Amino acid sequence: MIIKSFELEKLNLLNFNIHLIYGNNEGIKQDIIQNYYLKDFKGEVLKYDEKEILNNKEEFLSSLLTKSLFETNKIIIISRATDKLTDLISDIVEKKEIEIKIIIKCSNLEKKSKLRNLIEKEKKEICTPVYEDDSRSLNIIINNFLKEKKFNLSQEIKNILIERSKGDRINLKNELSKLENLKISKNKLNTDDVLKLSNLAENFSVFELSDNYLAKNSKKVANILNENNYSSEDCILIIRTILNKSKRLLKIRNEIDNNKNVDKVISSFKPPIFWKEKDIVKKQAQSWSTQEVKEIIFRINDLEALVKKNTTNSMLFVSNFVSNY
Repeated sequence: MIIKSFELEKLNLLNFNIHLIYGNNEGIKQDIIQNYYLKDFKGEVLKYDEKEILNNKEEFLSSLLTKSLFETNKIIIISRATDKLTDLISDIVEKKEIEIKIIIKCSNLEKKSKLRNLIEKEKKEICTPVYEDDSRSLNIIINNFLKEKKFNLSQEIKNILIERSKGDRINLKNELSKLENLKISKNKLNTDDVLKLSNLAENFSVFELSDNYLAKNSKKVANILNENNYSSEDCILIIRTILNKSKRLLKIRNEIDNNKNVDKVISSFKPPIFWKEKDIVKKQAQSWSTQEVKEIIFRINDLEALVKKNTTNSMLFVSNFVSNY
């Protein structure tokens, strides 16, 4: 059954065992899992990659069927899922006695995807596509944040934050958190505060670093790293920015594979690419194959997990990543 993200609050998710969330908006995926599953959950949360499950398929299925009297409630979150998981999920769907909640996270799935079709046709399971945030949804996030924290921002500041988030609510929330911290020591925030506080306002910005990494401008990347002293918080923003731009690049590469005309693909791409970006985006598209971009995305996810576990060496990990192709 297909349920859009804004419709989930109308449902009692306790009535569903499997929830497939697919698309390129990692921020919405995080919000769905946190707000609808983990917020008041007192049981055990188990996290797997698809590869881990497929390598131990029988053991995994057996653990779902076996439940001791002393066992707490469980939520299983499966990341990086693909159609390879379809047969196993089909077996789980058929076994009505399984009560564990399973959340499956995927990147974008085509209409012909077997996994997507399986969950869409099941009336007792949920399939939720998550698309890129537009300015309206980002504005709602800002207003909800301000209402919760009980302070105000001018519409001009809101517009700056929306523009600099580049359609990624994770970037937006990072900037809002910084403003919240600044608000402790300053009663009224202005546009200069936002520009100074935001990493994106620097001459060698996070976006410039990510753009040049994807364009394979190694000298420029080295120069940016040498000119900046990034914090552990900056590292997460760098990773998220590269990830977001890599996902856009993957869409562009997929279209180029079908069309072959790079200029036409970039000119007609939705959402539109700003004219100042077109040259470097073209270079990015010519620097990587579609498969290589997919591999970048997997590596970035691994990098983020590594950085979060070891914040002390976070910049070392990020520097090594962007300096090596």
